[in-house]
Amino acid sequence: MTSAVLYRWRLKPGREAEFRDAWAEGTRRIHEDCGSHGASLHVDEEGIHWSYALWPSEEARQACFKDNDWFSQDCFKTMQDCIEERFEEVRLSVTNAELRPPRD
Repeated sequence: MTSAVLYRWRLKPGREAEFRDAWAEGTRRIHEDCGSHGASLHVDEEGIHWSYALWPSEEARQACFKDNDWFSQDCFKTMQDCIEERFEEVRLSVTNAELRPPRD
């Protein structure tokens, strides 16, 4: 079953752009190497950054992190260095998905 994960972080002041660039690189690598369905990054009105990641299954997500040493890579080290506070992950089962990129 398709699964999704919500990740949340409060960033150190002034590190937002650096975090976004590192997040984009890390997300691209995971998508290419593990077959994730991609992710999106959001920020709320309180400055909390949220990432919504979509996976073919929870098993695929777990295997991706078990089989790869992501956190030794520079982009993931940068992300970790930008984070002031990390919140627990929220795992979801997808029942309906209607996300599509906007048309030009």
